Amino acid sequence: MNPASILILPGWQDSGPDHWQSLWQTRHGYQRVEQHDWLQPLRGDWIARLEDVVLSTGAPAVLVAHSLGCMLVAAWASHSRNTHLVKAALLVAPGDVEQDSLRPVLASWSPIPRQALPFQSTLVASRDDPFCGYTRAQGFAVAWGSKLVDAGPVGHINADSGLGTWPQGQGLLNELIHS
Repeated sequence: MNPASILILPGWQDSGPDHWQSLWQTRHGYQRVEQHDWLQPLRGDWIARLEDVVLSTGAPAVLVAHSLGCMLVAAWASHSRNTHLVKAALLVAPGDVEQDSLRPVLASWSPIPRQALPFQSTLVASRDDPFCGYTRAQGFAVAWGSKLVDAGPVGHINADSGLGTWPQGQGLLNELIHS
């Protein structure tokens, strides 16, 4: 698979240089979907940008989403007529935008779409993610038709989790690519 067809979808505030998404991008040449506003993300703007990038890849894409990026995948899939251009999605540490602490800042992201994704997906959830409880993540996996992977107690599965290049995640991505 062409590395440019693997689309990195960071969450709110982007993924910094030590985040596994950034390390994968550097190491493997995956394509980051750049958003025009990482600090005040508007769902409609992010959906339109993802649509543009998916259409431009010229090959079936694989989405690699973190946090708000997971919500982007669900929202995009619920609106796009081009979901057939996506082979699969790795959804890591979904950010629960309906949490009381996030709802005021990410108001345009509610309600969270809860229909099955029209492509294969794996959702990876942490037991102690401050942005999404494990039971809530399980509910997203069921609603989206995703395979659920329990990552254990590793926080928000980001740079602060100390995962480095996160080989386990790369293994899950490889499973999706080769399925």
